[in-house]
Amino acid sequence: MTSHAAPLRSSEHYLHYLQVFLSVVEASSIAKAAERVYRAPSAITRSIIELEKGLGISLFERKPRGMLLNSYGEAVRLRALRIPDEVQLAADEFMKSDPKPLPQTRNALVNLMFSGNKLKLLILLADQRNISSAASQMGMTQAGASMALARMESSAGQLLFQRMMQGMVATDAAARLVMRAKRILAELRHIMADLSAISGHLAGSVTIGTLPLGRTYIVPTAMAAVLARYPGLHVATVESPYEQLIGNLRNGEVDMVFGALRPNEVCQGLITEALLNDRIGVVVRAGHPLARRNRLLMTDLLSEQWILPRPNAPGRRLVDASFQELGLQPPVPAVETGDLAILRQLLNSSDLLTAISPHQLMFEIHSGMLVELPVMLGKTTRQIGLTLRDGALLSPATDAVIEAIRATARGLSE
Repeated sequence: MTSHAAPLRSSEHYLHYLQVFLSVVEASSIAKAAERVYRAPSAITRSIIELEKGLGISLFERKPRGMLLNSYGEAVRLRALRIPDEVQLAADEFMKSDPKPLPQTRNALVNLMFSGNKLKLLILLADQRNISSAASQMGMTQAGASMALARMESSAGQLLFQRMMQGMVATDAAARLVMRAKRILAELRHIMADLSAISGHLAGSVTIGTLPLGRTYIVPTAMAAVLARYPGLHVATVESPYEQLIGNLRNGEVDMVFGALRPNEVCQGLITEALLNDRIGVVVRAGHPLARRNRLLMTDLLSEQWILPRPNAPGRRLVDASFQELGLQPPVPAVETGDLAILRQLLNSSDLLTAISPHQLMFEIHSGMLVELPVMLGKTTRQIGLTLRDGALLSPATDAVIEAIRATARGLSE
């Protein structure tokens, strides 16, 4: 088998094979592994062959003294060992949620968490809240998906979803299972990147959660640089509010979040890395009457019409605090939006002004379409950087993207 073969099946199909793989690694023998898991040696052999075939690479050296891991197998072992930990945590959390758990429930949950198809169905149901849509994406009939869910709920000893007007809503216990399921599939997603790094041809997928401050220049510039160096990478971005991105980061759906950092008290279980300091400026169109002034005070801006972020956005809080620092009442915005496309058009077609990081409008400012007014705000400096999940095993592909983001941010701050 070569190291360049594409995987034959989607990553969730590897999950059961990885469980067998770990038993062979531990026993260093097909026969001994078969005894430990109470399966025929031929079935163990088929699972290893299917895993190697799916990954497109040999994981073992077959020696008279047993099955010995090669460097690719060792990389898979390090990644695969993280999955049983998530499975056990999922079982622990679920058992605690049941006031009268049955002894057999734990084994049923462990079997569920090692079934890629069941995990995928569970995730789709939780995310889409619609069994017909989930079944379609799984390539199943709705009746087949309903039967599969009924079997999962029977094994778990309780309902996993509440059937409500707004769709199928995961119970609290099921939501925790889904979070662990997403982390498991995230580990599977990174296996190909781990293997490609050993072969010298970096590949794999990386997902970046982007907040507004990173979308204009830093993240796109970093993506272009890393893809020029490693054309085999696939990079995806997710644009959502901070709370949703952090939720996705915690469950492994995104590998990092880039943007304005939050206080430590809201970052439990996360690692933050500040890359540059940013500030707020007041920006208008080039022909705005205020753009002809050489000096302005905050009081000169009170009667103007403003475009501001929504009240819960960090930038809005900084703007309001800046006015209050000077003993002034913050302006009541004529428009509240976090959409840069809407903001740009409003600025260019009206005399509205906005308070925003100049980095977010750097191309329009450099081209002369927009200008920053010469007015001193209060303390509006904030740190911009990366947020990662503590304890995550980053893939080499993710490391490459992170380094490109760091280099781009250094270039801005120099």
